[in-house]
Amino acid sequence: MELTRRQLLWQTSGAAALLSTAAIVGRSTVAAQGAPPSAGPFTLPPLPFAADALEPHLDAQTMTIHHDRHHAAYVTNLNAALANATELKTRTVEDLVTNLDRLPEAVRTAVRNQGGGHLNHTWFWASLTRGGGAPPTAELARAVDASFGDFAKCREALAVAAVGVFGSGWAWLSVDRTGKVIVETTPNQDNPLTRGNRPLLGIDVWEHAYYLKYQNRRRDYVDALFNVVDWDVVQQRFRAAKG
Repeated sequence: MELTRRQLLWQTSGAAALLSTAAIVGRSTVAAQGAPPSAGPFTLPPLPFAADALEPHLDAQTMTIHHDRHHAAYVTNLNAALANATELKTRTVEDLVTNLDRLPEAVRTAVRNQGGGHLNHTWFWASLTRGGGAPPTAELARAVDASFGDFAKCREALAVAAVGVFGSGWAWLSVDRTGKVIVETTPNQDNPLTRGNRPLLGIDVWEHAYYLKYQNRRRDYVDALFNVVDWDVVQQRFRAAKG
């Protein structure tokens, strides 16, 4: 499935943009490791960095399991759910998730859960980079200051939201319908698109994202994650959302 220029910006900005479009949409890391590729229009994007690149903040074992098993399962299950929905196979996962209420009831829940998982994780990998963590600059910095007072307060609000998610879900830095930068949370694999907001940065707080290294210390994981956030990517998403 081809990505439009706008969708490519959202999904592969920054570090992930160094990968070719063909690699993002046409090659499965699982397939590269010898497992059969997922049959269907959606494919697992490769990590835009080595599995151990974000050490010591995010460990290689967690990254490998998180990407090669959990994300891969969302892709496989999404393709299976749409196997008989020919009219939906040419649509992007972003379009499907954004318009859940317009989908056939038979596939709606699967797209919400499996499609949401695929989309959220695709954004997540592209938001991370070795040596990240520098504060946002330019337009995003000004927008953050306007909403929160300064970056430190924004970061704390996002961390508190992430720690406060009950069970599994995500914390998001988003742009709302008015263009304001906000912090919000979603359960499971939901994301801000269904509310009419545009996600800038998502923090995965499902236990599979951190439990091997951090156990129940979710706040430690969130604080560590901020060391590898690629704020240049977040800035590009902000510009796309405002444009």
